[in-house]
Amino acid sequence: MTSADLHQHIAQIAAQIQDLPLNGELEAWLNREHGAGSSTFEQIKRACQSGVDAGWLCQRESGGIRYGRVFKPSTELRGFSVDVVDMHDVAGPHHAHPTGEIDLIMPLDAGAEFDGRQAGWLVYPPGSAHRPTVSKGRALVLYLLPEGRIEFTS
Repeated sequence: MTSADLHQHIAQIAAQIQDLPLNGELEAWLNREHGAGSSTFEQIKRACQSGVDAGWLCQRESGGIRYGRVFKPSTELRGFSVDVVDMHDVAGPHHAHPTGEIDLIMPLDAGAEFDGRQAGWLVYPPGSAHRPTVSKGRALVLYLLPEGRIEFTS
C-alpha cells in the first residue's frame, strides 16, 4: 500500500460526507457504512499499517506518540486534512476542534481503546475539545480535520 492508496480511500469517504454536519448522526452512519469489519475499514487500516512499517506515516515522535500530517486539506479531500497517530497507553496534548474532528480508531492490540471507544469512527462536533487517550494497548488513529483546523490548548 502507498500513500496514494490511502489518499484514494479517504477521498471516497470525504466525497460521501462533505456536506454533512459533524455530529452523532454522522458517527452512526460512518460506523454503519464503513465501520470496524467493513472492507473500507480494513483497507484503510492496512494502508496505515503499511505506511507506518514503510516509514511514510507517523514519522515524527513526541512524548511517546508517533504522528504526522499525511495530507493537507485539498479539493480532492473536500477540505479535510488527514493526520495519523500511533499511540500506546498514552494521553496526548489537550486540543480543541473549531470545526470538529472525525476519528477512525484502528486498534493494533486487541481491546485497545481511544477515548474509551473501541474500533470504529468517533465524531467530535465543532467547538469540542479533548485530551486524546489510548488505553489498553496500541492503536492507530486517523484524524479528519475540516480545513485542517486544530488548536492545542496545553
